[in-house]
Amino acid sequence: MDSGLAHPEPAKAAVRIHPVFLPFAGCPQRCAFCNQNAVTGTGPRPLGEILHSLESDLEQALTRGAAPRELGFFGGTFTALPDPWPQRFLELGARYRERGLVTRMRCSTRPDATNPALLEDLKNRGLDLVELGIQSFSGPALDASQRGYDPDTARAGCANVRETGLDLGIQLMPGLPGQTRRDFEADIRETVALDPECVRLYPCVVLRGTRLAKTWDQGQYTPWDLDATVDALAEALLALWARGIPVIRMGLPPEPGLEKDILAGPTHPALGQLARSLALLRFLTPRIQALGAAPKKLLAPTRYRSDLLGHKRSQLPHYQALGLPLTRIEFHDQDWFELS
Repeated sequence: MDSGLAHPEPAKAAVRIHPVFLPFAGCPQRCAFCNQNAVTGTGPRPLGEILHSLESDLEQALTRGAAPRELGFFGGTFTALPDPWPQRFLELGARYRERGLVTRMRCSTRPDATNPALLEDLKNRGLDLVELGIQSFSGPALDASQRGYDPDTARAGCANVRETGLDLGIQLMPGLPGQTRRDFEADIRETVALDPECVRLYPCVVLRGTRLAKTWDQGQYTPWDLDATVDALAEALLALWARGIPVIRMGLPPEPGLEKDILAGPTHPALGQLARSLALLRFLTPRIQALGAAPKKLLAPTRYRSDLLGHKRSQLPHYQALGLPLTRIEFHDQDWFELS
């Protein structure tokens, strides 16, 4: 019997993030794969207008007694916004932090926009966490994606965030042009060694209006297929979970109208579940096989039912092959698995 077996995913704090989208703001150039207008569901707006809208949203939330939330500044290069805009956004957040509505502030930025003096200033104004759009630590992938920096710069950006005392998040893009599966596995190993607070995994897709779309149309880029992507994500999850690193996003957020702008690539409405359920199967398989005989029963937490069974019960045949038909799988309200 294997009792008290915990799910490998680390516990995630229940955090509500209030996103503030700044499409392309502060970006030195447009990367080959990027179309932030499609990804964020919003077009470019003057920074003053975004600041005013944010203040209005926060005031309304406070008036109606909304739950506290984090502020997240996404979609551009926050630390490369012209002065004094990063400061203005953080100062606004700080005022609502004093009033109990904002609990924390985070931003996304590029690793080559992590000047330590600026990070120190932004930290003093209330910034807590910096999510770096590393995308890959592979030189060929960065070059082919026209990121404008090299792997050493990516590593230096992580060090700058850490040395300033800010929490670090890392964003990776498996399937970039010029990137192999082995490259992505190396990216995960390097990310695990950095031990960030959180990770986002955005498989590369071909978006309308990008240079990558032209490359794909000319037959010079082939995106990873869905099965290969899910397989790579599942392995990445197991490696990150084993270090206690939560993955807070897999795949692009489902913004209205985004689907029509995706020309090719590994997309699926349940991409995260596909990867999590495969990761769980791979976690449980050696433990089932270690019993030496077909198990009599698997007792599993009810809250993991959908991940265990898989999207549209796609994992059931795999458990049946291990001697666990659905009739031998039971669910309970505890947080642990038990094999007998």
